[in-house]
Amino acid sequence: MIPFERFLQLPVEEIAALVKASGQKAVVFPVNGTRRWFMLEHADKIGNDFFEAYMNESIRNHVQLCSMMFDHGIHTLLVPVFGRELIRRGDEYTKRVGMDGLIRTATDRNYRDFFEEYKVRVRFYGDYREVLKSIEFESVLGSLHEVTKATRDNTSHNLYFGVFADKATETIARLSVEHYLAHGAIPDKATLIRKYYGEDLPPVSLFIGFDKFSVFDMPLLATGEEDLYFSVSPSPYMTERQLRTILYDHLYVRRAPEPDYTRMSADELDWLRQYYRANKDLAFGVGRLKFNLWIPQTGNKP
Repeated sequence: MIPFERFLQLPVEEIAALVKASGQKAVVFPVNGTRRWFMLEHADKIGNDFFEAYMNESIRNHVQLCSMMFDHGIHTLLVPVFGRELIRRGDEYTKRVGMDGLIRTATDRNYRDFFEEYKVRVRFYGDYREVLKSIEFESVLGSLHEVTKATRDNTSHNLYFGVFADKATETIARLSVEHYLAHGAIPDKATLIRKYYGEDLPPVSLFIGFDKFSVFDMPLLATGEEDLYFSVSPSPYMTERQLRTILYDHLYVRRAPEPDYTRMSADELDWLRQYYRANKDLAFGVGRLKFNLWIPQTGNKP
């Protein structure tokens, strides 16, 4: 095992090689807390159009985050962007952030340059076709088709945007029935993954979230063996050190075999006993309210 501090200092190319050597990685990274981050870090850029400034800064940040992950050896990113809760935020937010955001995947120069430089194949998953038609935004589908077509020959990385992927059960049931009617056989999981995502995808390796602990929008790819991480700061604040810390934990710390308790020394058992007794009142995922925002309980209280 490489010592942690040495791992943090490795050139990015060496970390990428270590990540790739451990198997192709599919990472779910819902970028949450963007409005909070924008108001705290970019309020001076709001001007006369909040949504325009917010989208410009959010897209630039998202490209930086995706680039950093791809540089560190991640092959496939699944990015849930919004579900049906978007519609409850009002017509203006739905249009200016949700729909315009989808259109910008095809039109924004930051995205287009990024897709070209990193050879990123872009796809969308979820019930977006049916939902967009039902809320009268069917015209947005043209932009999604455009960026999918423009990047279909890219093979270095995959970027999947999850759009209305929060209720996948009915879609998967429909795909199963269609397959049975066409082939007279029940589809296996690999077949359903191809039908739902458009190609073969490996199981999710890591889920990196923010805020209250919740795992979502990765239908068919969750196995219960994915490693879960939740940042204290909103997703746009992610640093290279935070990403490397997560990768180190995933590659080495969680892969270490469990010891034989009968062979542990008395000192080792005593340390473990005292540690668990000292922390028996604590639970990960417990938070407190500050300004009516859920803040995780940590040792770093402002």
